[in-house]
Amino acid sequence: MNTISKSECADPAHGELAGKVAMVTGSTSGIGLGIAQALASAGVNVVLNGFGDAAGITRIHNELEQSFGARTIYSAADMSMPGDIKGMVEAARKTFGKVDILVSNAGIQHVEAIETFPPAKWDAIIAINLSAAFHAIRAVVPEMKARKWGHIINIASAHALVAAPFKSAYVAAKHGVAGLTKSVALEVAEHGVTVNAICPGYMLTPLVQKQIPETARARGSPKSWS
Repeated sequence: MNTISKSECADPAHGELAGKVAMVTGSTSGIGLGIAQALASAGVNVVLNGFGDAAGITRIHNELEQSFGARTIYSAADMSMPGDIKGMVEAARKTFGKVDILVSNAGIQHVEAIETFPPAKWDAIIAINLSAAFHAIRAVVPEMKARKWGHIINIASAHALVAAPFKSAYVAAKHGVAGLTKSVALEVAEHGVTVNAICPGYMLTPLVQKQIPETARARGSPKSWS
């Protein structure tokens, strides 16, 4: 697990975020964890979500609270299930009273040629990488508009802009995230709510590590990858 000290992340310019509440999906590892740490360092209370064993999640919870003084809760919500997403938002409101910042970061990947790409994998990737962002945004926008303040950040990908072979579902989902971001941004701009997408390139996260051998197999590289 990455660790970030308060001195490395704290930024006086972010003082206005102190006391805000952020919900970060897929925040138990990789990019999502880094975002959760940065927000906590700015005084933001964080709703964590993602995969992981209980001990690892407890370590993340303790680090954020002890290192940065942030309050955190964890939701095991399955991002492919709209009811779970609604429940996570309700849990955030029950604990903190609101959701000021939504970061939709959860994602999965599968790499395979289109003719053998499993339909179940397509459905899961679209659900988690795209539809989950829609359901989460839909749940938090009314309160953000009512308060005239809110930030929605969708973690897209370089693949929201440029395609790659053997990633049909992932590329389609991330292009969809870019379009969703643009549409919602236009809807809520006059209500004090911002909506942005971030399109990172390759970073050595668990998601990327897993797809290296998958991509090699899809390209017909030597069996030593398997």
